[in-house]
Amino acid sequence: MHLGVRWTIEGLDNIPTSGAVILASNHVSYLDPLALGYIATKRGRRTRFLTKDELFARPLLGGILDRCGMIPVSRGSSAAAGSLLAAEQSLAAGRCVAVFPEGTISLDLEPMVGKTGTARLAATTGVPIVPIGLWGLHRILFKGRKPRWRPGIAEVVMVGAPITVDPGDDIALATDRIMDAVCRQVGRARAAYPQVPKPGEGDWWVRAPETAVVRSCR
Repeated sequence: MHLGVRWTIEGLDNIPTSGAVILASNHVSYLDPLALGYIATKRGRRTRFLTKDELFARPLLGGILDRCGMIPVSRGSSAAAGSLLAAEQSLAAGRCVAVFPEGTISLDLEPMVGKTGTARLAATTGVPIVPIGLWGLHRILFKGRKPRWRPGIAEVVMVGAPITVDPGDDIALATDRIMDAVCRQVGRARAAYPQVPKPGEGDWWVRAPETAVVRSCR
């Protein structure tokens, strides 16, 4: 990630160097966890991700995820509450936990309606959420497209100011507020993106900054 990607990172100081924090980002590439992990290391943080539990069942990968302290999430089941409990325990220990509030990669590259788990986690723990916009690595590895590994692809990361969710806040409204903050960073990342499509690549990955608008969960 350090040598093969052309990085632009703004707002890195919004990630604290110590203490519990939740990183909340849009999700457009299978490489997004590596991108979040990479920028967190620049602040001396080791990141633990909420990760769909089916990945833990895969040979080799499951063992790696477990040893790295990743947190399995049983999406769409009653066990999902237990996933939040594990995340709460990580935050109580002062760790950095990363989440993709949308829950999956957005196939049209636009931020989707957020799941309420991130807001619930923040409301329960009182831990601030740092909104992040990622843009660029979907050109290399995107869901449903053949990987195109090549060096020098730009990745723009915009890190916004922390936001908080109070215990008495409406969770649906808080979720929209989180996604709105993420969308603002996505728009900034798109506006700052320094590259145009390469010959033969197509412009499927290009989006205008103003299209990054939150879709309400109401």
